[in-house]
Amino acid sequence: MRRWLGETAGGLPATYWYLWTGLLINRVGAFAMLFLSLYLTGSRGASAGLAGLVVGAYGAGGAVGVLLGGVLADGWGRRATLVWSHLAAALGMLVLAFTTNLAAIAVLAGLIGIVHSMPGPAFVAAIIDVVPEERRSRAFNLQFWAFNLGMAAASFLAGLLAETSFLALFLVDAGATLITTGLIAWKVPETLRRTRGPIAWKVPETLRRGAGRGAGAGTQRRGAGRRATGPGTGAGQVLQRRQPGLVTALTDRTFMVFVGLTFVLAVLTTQTSTIMPLAMRADGLSTASYGVVVALGGALIVLGQLFVPRLIDGYRKHLVLAVSTGLLAVGFGALAFADLLPVYLVAAVIWTVGSMLAAPPNAEINAELAPAVLRARYQSVFYLTFPAAAFVAPALGGVSLQYLGDWHWIIAGALGLAAALGHLLAGPARERRVAVLRAGTPPTSPAALTTAGAVPE
Repeated sequence: MRRWLGETAGGLPATYWYLWTGLLINRVGAFAMLFLSLYLTGSRGASAGLAGLVVGAYGAGGAVGVLLGGVLADGWGRRATLVWSHLAAALGMLVLAFTTNLAAIAVLAGLIGIVHSMPGPAFVAAIIDVVPEERRSRAFNLQFWAFNLGMAAASFLAGLLAETSFLALFLVDAGATLITTGLIAWKVPETLRRTRGPIAWKVPETLRRGAGRGAGAGTQRRGAGRRATGPGTGAGQVLQRRQPGLVTALTDRTFMVFVGLTFVLAVLTTQTSTIMPLAMRADGLSTASYGVVVALGGALIVLGQLFVPRLIDGYRKHLVLAVSTGLLAVGFGALAFADLLPVYLVAAVIWTVGSMLAAPPNAEINAELAPAVLRARYQSVFYLTFPAAAFVAPALGGVSLQYLGDWHWIIAGALGLAAALGHLLAGPARERRVAVLRAGTPPTSPAALTTAGAVPE
């Protein structure tokens, strides 16, 4: 047991554990928005359509917040972004608890969506900052486990509180967020390494074209840069023109291929909360049956996720992702033949195992592909796949299920298998890119920054 604990959770710095604890507390308390539609229809007299629009405003805010959080975490700092976004979220929840006007609630929902999503890129960027590369797999695995454990506890507690008082729901949520704010402000130092002087950063053209060439090849192109000898730069070092970090991430082809494949995974997993309930109802199964399927997936993650690092250790990441995405494809594709609860349960086991296997390598690859100085911005683009999937999955999936019936699940399975093949094909290019980013001298030197794809201006 001691050896297993060491392999699963050993060797991680104290700052990581404070971040992990803050994430767990925040997830356990983050349940008010889960019941927002019920609160609006039950306590505020909103119609189902209006409640859907308000919840949609929260989701739209989340898409904005994840990008804003990445930009702030790279420029302002990880700690500052985490502290102030959590504080704003707690205050927003307190105001929402006592607001009765539906238009004001809609505006508040959008603003809360922004501040709720802002910490995501900063959390992950801070973890990458403090955890050595060889231990990141276990760190990300524990992060995924804490997130799901917290969500499971939140769902249980929310059900109890909602029966008593919706006001209590919002107040406890705000309280948990304030506790997280205090913990981070007290125990988490700033992890962003800053360079002296006003510096802007850019990833050279070579990294957008792929990692097969030397990192310095693109820095000598005509008109690409200028020379400087100021603080933090080596004499004669070639310096690139300013380019916004988000543009760099969005034009990084190797990274965006990975993001696209992750988007397919997100669309598949989102089926469980959007389209699958409709399919189960069409099969004559009750809401309680749907709850059993969801609870089984959560229980598997809580009980089994800690064993995943040992299971996948030593395997190449793109192979693990191909297998995991293939399992998701098989699990959701099997729903085309499901009309009884046991079949749904077996399918849920298959796709949950796929999700569990995918979590550590997905986070690791995302961390490896990002230049250190644009780390949080890359995280924000990656995280954008999840609100995008939350929109696309129900918007297209509902129409697909209505008109195509069981063929919807066949198409979903085929899409997953195509993504699995995509990981197999894209894996070698990703590994070449990571080799370029790792090559050279220690990461604090100007030469290493150039090699890693980021040079100061």
